Amino acid sequence: MQMIILGIIFILHSLVHLLYGGQSGRLFDLRPIMSWPDGSWAFSKILGDETTRLLASISLILAALGFIAGGLGLFIRQDWWQPTAVGTAVFSSAVFLLLWDGKFQALADKGWVGILINVIILFVVLVLMRPSH
Repeated sequence: MQMIILGIIFILHSLVHLLYGGQSGRLFDLRPIMSWPDGSWAFSKILGDETTRLLASISLILAALGFIAGGLGLFIRQDWWQPTAVGTAVFSSAVFLLLWDGKFQALADKGWVGILINVIILFVVLVLMRPSH
């Protein structure tokens, strides 16, 4: 039962990544005043906001696909689900950290809840579900 719940969490987490990807691509607004990822401390000055938004959209789609793959691998009990989930959680966290604007206002709009979920996923996968070899 725990494996099914964890797999569902991976799939749901991937859907949120797709929502943020749509937000960054300006396909829709998650919130009317949300401008994420404009002003990214790592990319906006170098690439500009438009290219940064494209980079964000592509990165978040890749992260979503990684979480979907990890969840499906977990459902069908494949050994590769753990490294997939760990790698995707680390990648996703790096994406949100690099796309952050460096300001501490409205952190939930900037992916910080996602980073917290990624940390929980890493703890569960690496500590609680550590393979016994």
